Amino acid sequence: IVCHIPVDTHSTFCTHKADHRLRIFHQNLKTAEKLQSLDQGSAEYGVTKFSDLTEEEFRSTYLNPLLSQWTLHRPMKPAAPVQGPAPDSWDWRDHGGVSPVKNQGMCGSCWAFSVIGNIEGQWFLKNGTLLSLSEQELVDCDGLDQACRGGLPSNAYEAIEKLGGVETESDYSYTGHKQTCDFTTGKVVAYINSSVELSKDEKEIAAWLAENGPISVALNAFAMQFYRKGVSHPLKIFCNPWMIDHAVLMVGYGERKGIPFWAIKNSWGEDYGEQGYYYLYRGSNACGINKMCSSAVVN
Repeated sequence: IVCHIPVDTHSTFCTHKADHRLRIFHQNLKTAEKLQSLDQGSAEYGVTKFSDLTEEEFRSTYLNPLLSQWTLHRPMKPAAPVQGPAPDSWDWRDHGGVSPVKNQGMCGSCWAFSVIGNIEGQWFLKNGTLLSLSEQELVDCDGLDQACRGGLPSNAYEAIEKLGGVETESDYSYTGHKQTCDFTTGKVVAYINSSVELSKDEKEIAAWLAENGPISVALNAFAMQFYRKGVSHPLKIFCNPWMIDHAVLMVGYGERKGIPFWAIKNSWGEDYGEQGYYYLYRGSNACGINKMCSSAVVN
């Protein structure tokens, strides 16, 4: 309310800021309407907690432009293909392999959440217990990546191997900014032996997921800023498959009213999308979802 009583310079400034945000908000509503009218799936786009941010602000705060710098990528070993056919649908949430949705905050650390989610799943499959593991350890101690300014899953696996493992979320909790590395070998509860890159064929990705656990994936997140619910299937002009800028965790797949989807665990809190999840069309390599699929290996 102060903002509307220009008694001093502060309040005028405040009005100006509010006007600025309102203009962005209106512009974003138009973008959401355009996405809505051209969506090929069943998604609903509209007002989200990111609606007052410009595309540039959203990208620089919550996304990870390093992902599409293909020259930075380290070559990874290919994953062994799965023998049997994939079941029609699968969801690791139904099988106890997925921790609750977390929140990366105003930090471009999605790469750490994607990789830690994958390791939580791998550890669960090998040992039968689901542990919530520490993303902050990667933000602070992974010298190959750039903390809140982005990173690559392939680097993160390597950093964890070098460190010797991961602590729990409760022992090394998330702050959302880079601090001095506080990793202690004595607190390691999970480790990995190596990492593999998956096929770029969505049928093979599905088969691998059903057999081997949730997968670290990346995608173009343009439409995610305005996503509310349903199966998102943006036109290619809205999400260039080569411009991937957000790492997430693929936990399952299936169909809704005949529309095939990937179930994707995001790291923007439970107040995003469908209880923190994003559902993306499966079968057209939408938004580059097949370009960077990987997993840790626990022997």
